[in-house]
Amino acid sequence: MRRASVETREHVLRVAHDLFYWHGIRATGVDRVAEAAGVAPTTLYRLFADKDELIAAYVERADRETRAWFTAAVESAGPDPRAQILAVFDTLNERIGPDQCRGCTFLMALAEFPDEHVPAHRRAVASKSWVRERMGELTARLGVDDPEALADQLVLIMEGVNASTQGLRGPAHQARALAEAILPPP
Repeated sequence: MRRASVETREHVLRVAHDLFYWHGIRATGVDRVAEAAGVAPTTLYRLFADKDELIAAYVERADRETRAWFTAAVESAGPDPRAQILAVFDTLNERIGPDQCRGCTFLMALAEFPDEHVPAHRRAVASKSWVRERMGELTARLGVDDPEALADQLVLIMEGVNASTQGLRGPAHQARALAEAILPPP
């Protein structure tokens, strides 16, 4: 079946996501991505100038997905900011099953690319910053004394979930209860 260039690009990114996420970015070569995607390496290089561009696109795609699930969680909870925050943790809990999560895409990218000048690093930081900003917007609407500190604490809980999904089943599933404990009562 012949695909349009946009469809092929998205297909390659889905395959790259699976390989990079589950096997590591540096451990996964471009030839392996091309083979798994069922495209010739020349096709892959027409879509992405080099592996760095493919990696940056992978992180950017993960960022779009993160923004989408976070926004959907908030919007599904109605207008109450406390309920919106808890909905984020409920959705996060659904996303951390052992077969669907091995941690945070962005933390893994940052670990593999610590140089802040690398596009994948910059995009990962931008995604982390976006989540923190959204959480700050939500905590600002709670009427607490220090909404910035509360937002930092909530993001720290989220990071703990991401760090504890591999091997440890229990801790990550306590995130909502911890978030609920530090939020002001309804």
